[in-house]
Amino acid sequence: MTPTPTAPPVEAGRAAGVPRSPARRRRRRIGRFTPRDIAVIGLLLGLPLLLDLGLIWGPALASIGLSFTSWDGLGEIRPVGLDNYVNIVSNYPPFWPAVWHNLLWLAFLGLVATPFGLFLAVLLDREMRFTRFYQTAFYLPVVLSLAVVGFLAQLIFSRDYGVANAILGRTDNPVDWLGDPSINLWSVLLLVGWRHVGYVMLLYLAGLKAVDPVLKEAAAIDGANEAQTFFRVVFPTLRPVNVIVLVITVIEALRAFDVVYAINRGRNGLELLSVLVTDNIVGEASRIGYGSAIAVILLLISTGFIAVYLVQVFRREDEA
Repeated sequence: MTPTPTAPPVEAGRAAGVPRSPARRRRRRIGRFTPRDIAVIGLLLGLPLLLDLGLIWGPALASIGLSFTSWDGLGEIRPVGLDNYVNIVSNYPPFWPAVWHNLLWLAFLGLVATPFGLFLAVLLDREMRFTRFYQTAFYLPVVLSLAVVGFLAQLIFSRDYGVANAILGRTDNPVDWLGDPSINLWSVLLLVGWRHVGYVMLLYLAGLKAVDPVLKEAAAIDGANEAQTFFRVVFPTLRPVNVIVLVITVIEALRAFDVVYAINRGRNGLELLSVLVTDNIVGEASRIGYGSAIAVILLLISTGFIAVYLVQVFRREDEA
């Protein structure tokens, strides 16, 4: 009697319905990629990674390293330790005014422009008449670069031919909106806030559209008015949008450069840290190590605000 051939262990296990191991399934899926597929995947993943390293992380790490040196871009790189930071804090007059101006910039965008953008988003979420027109009108300034906003500031707030003095009837005794250090920063902040409001409005409007209407109906059934419904039900669901808005606000406030540079090269009351970085690295002084130290200080300030807020957000989520 001829013995019945037995199936190999793998085939027998497969016939019995035993699933393959995860490692074996991964090897089989990887084995299906052709060399061309692997090359395409490597190109699509590797090229953005190289660009990220070359354009973002590379210069950032180089700036941190150069901040501890003295270098003019041509001669020998000489280590100086913390001397650049000490000189910036104690012997560089424009530094502290620039820090104060950046903090004012951040406070204005965060406490004035951002809440106003949220307010406009709440109004537009009610589907009033001409909603599309209002959305376009409020968002239109966002497509303008800050350099263009700087030129608009000159047209509006110029002492001799500005629109502001003409509207106020101050042509005989004009106000120097951009030349007076006591008011020129606030004049610029009005236009910067005008641009920032549209961006914040669009982000919050997208978040409000994603809120489940059932939550609002349940709050109304429980007797909550519109204000209570918004602050206790709707606004907590906008936490992811709040994180995005915070990051954008901090970045917009601390990277501001174009608008003040287009007005008066960031001088006479419009000093900003980004302008000081440019003046030291690209200017006639060519103090690359000194400018890199200012850039590192700017990086620490920006990441500090964002890190503190994110820690608070994650802590609240863990407690909940």
